[in-house]
Amino acid sequence: MRGKLEILAMVLGILGLIGVATSTGLPMWRVTAFIGSNIIVMETRWEGLWMACYRHADIQMQCKVYDSLLNLKPDIQAARFLMCIAIVLVFIATFVSAFAVRGTNCCRDDTREKNVTLVVGGCLYLLSCLVTLVPVSWTAHTIIRDFYNTQVPESQKKELGEALYLGWASAGVLLAAGVLLLCRYAPRSRKEEGSYIYTAPSYNEGDVVKLERTLSTHYHQSQYV
Repeated sequence: MRGKLEILAMVLGILGLIGVATSTGLPMWRVTAFIGSNIIVMETRWEGLWMACYRHADIQMQCKVYDSLLNLKPDIQAARFLMCIAIVLVFIATFVSAFAVRGTNCCRDDTREKNVTLVVGGCLYLLSCLVTLVPVSWTAHTIIRDFYNTQVPESQKKELGEALYLGWASAGVLLAAGVLLLCRYAPRSRKEEGSYIYTAPSYNEGDVVKLERTLSTHYHQSQYV
């Protein structure tokens, strides 16, 4: 059962890695809000971290990669950086936690080292969850703020895209993976503290000599009796 929890944490970590990478690459972070004049125009616009896609009426959607990094909004630049960091963290966490799974050849007899890998892997999963939540929630906050801002034209208002929901779901999966590894560390650490190696009691050479003399004296007295 314990080994299955570790494997489950790894599976969740891999799913989280796929989810974070997919959310980073999808262009559906901001989508067109069909309100006001947008209902008549029927122009669909998707904005992601790397490209923007357009579709007008029945014309096939066309996507274009952003030309310059300097022309991007600060929140998009920060989201790019943080999502890439999150992908790297999830990959490292999955690689590290693989050594803690029962049956691996690495550190098979070293319980203490496996405990360390459990803690490191769990903390990396939690950190990647936090790093994923920051850009996703920040972007969602910006979209909602602009949507209810009366000074923003209706043509520039956006709605939450599917990539944001996928990012939140991936962060939840990474949170579950990290909690499983850290909870799995607790019984292993208690088991390690309960096991000990028996060591023979130490003694002084003088005590042995004194004991031999006492036994010899007692033996001679018994002969006279």
